[in-house]
Amino acid sequence: MNHKLLLDTAVLAGEIMLCSGAETYRVEDTMYHILKTSKAESIEALALMTGIMATINSPDMEQPMTVIKAVNNRTTNLNHVIQVNDISRRYCGGELTLEETYQALRKIGGMQYNRTLCNAALVGVAAGFAMMFGGSFLDVAATAVVGVLLAAIITLGEKVKMNVIIIDILSSIGIAILAIAMKTYGMKEINMDTVIISAIMPLVPGVVITNAIRDTLQGDYLSGGARVLEAFLKAASIALGVGIGMALFGAVAGRSFL
Repeated sequence: MNHKLLLDTAVLAGEIMLCSGAETYRVEDTMYHILKTSKAESIEALALMTGIMATINSPDMEQPMTVIKAVNNRTTNLNHVIQVNDISRRYCGGELTLEETYQALRKIGGMQYNRTLCNAALVGVAAGFAMMFGGSFLDVAATAVVGVLLAAIITLGEKVKMNVIIIDILSSIGIAILAIAMKTYGMKEINMDTVIISAIMPLVPGVVITNAIRDTLQGDYLSGGARVLEAFLKAASIALGVGIGMALFGAVAGRSFL
């Protein structure tokens, strides 16, 4: 067996999963099952929030082999996690060769849906939360309008490769300013609180918080703590952006909205 290719395959699978929002214990489990097909006497797989390490040692090897991979970008793409799980299971079940598995993993990437459909879904999610929070028809319509602005800011930010925290702050500022402007100058009947809260819901790091709890319960305290910090930073950036937006509009309008 080509142990170097096996290590590269396991690390690639782990990297895709970690970058797509999978829990660290799930990443380690997938890597371990891939490495276990070598039947080596010593196998180690370690996943952290910012890196992956895999080691394999066997009597037929001159010396142990280790691969370390840094992971700098993380997002939430559960479709990629599902694809890696499917490919790894097929490999471990003997349906794919090692070379076929590696090539199949390399093909995973990009968005499952086009940007227009994703933006439309984002607007729909924001409007749906307005309905769930008991908003009126005008509240839902206003939230949809704010959702369009949110989608535009996120799309532009991703195009210029802006940091996700900065995107969250700018998005929250835009949401607050537009919602207050509609309440002040046009749609006076809307509930501004409902519109703002509903519009920021797509930004809330729900999956990150869930994974932080699951990692902590699994005993991965380092990764769990890192995810908690990441979730806190995202939540704080959203709150900061809304506060800045209210303060800016209040300074222009000559009244306080905080």
